[in-house]
Amino acid sequence: MKKPSTARSLDDFDKAILRLVQRDNRMPQRQIADRVHLSAAAVQRRIASMEKAGVIVANSAEVDVHAVNMSITAIVEITMKDERLETVDNAKALFRAAPEVQQCYYVTGGTSFLLVIVTQDVMTYEDITRRLFATNESVESYRSLIALDRVKTGSTITIP
Repeated sequence: MKKPSTARSLDDFDKAILRLVQRDNRMPQRQIADRVHLSAAAVQRRIASMEKAGVIVANSAEVDVHAVNMSITAIVEITMKDERLETVDNAKALFRAAPEVQQCYYVTGGTSFLLVIVTQDVMTYEDITRRLFATNESVESYRSLIALDRVKTGSTITIP
């Protein structure tokens, strides 16, 4: 289980900063400062504090899948044979370690996990399914949904 962020209340300035850096994490701090009406030094301190507290967990670039020839996006429903702690923890570790797994959710409602997998072609995807699911004795079943179009992607959240 992912460790929750350290308790830190966010004020309106923090929330405004988060809204901006989610859209463009390369925006200069002086530009953020101008937009949120703080000094650049105050923005820098707040960003560092939010990183230390685990509010900001990463700074990354979103890559166009077509630019790197990754044309297959699969959403995979996985049903485990049981929901014992060891089974679930082993599955989480396996999926977390697989570089092709872009996102992984442990869910309720009959399905155990939902994964988003991005890969270059169907043959590679088949190899991945064999390695992660078909030969995994803990997996009861899996179902692949191949995306026809990536209509909306990203990790930006709405900050109230």
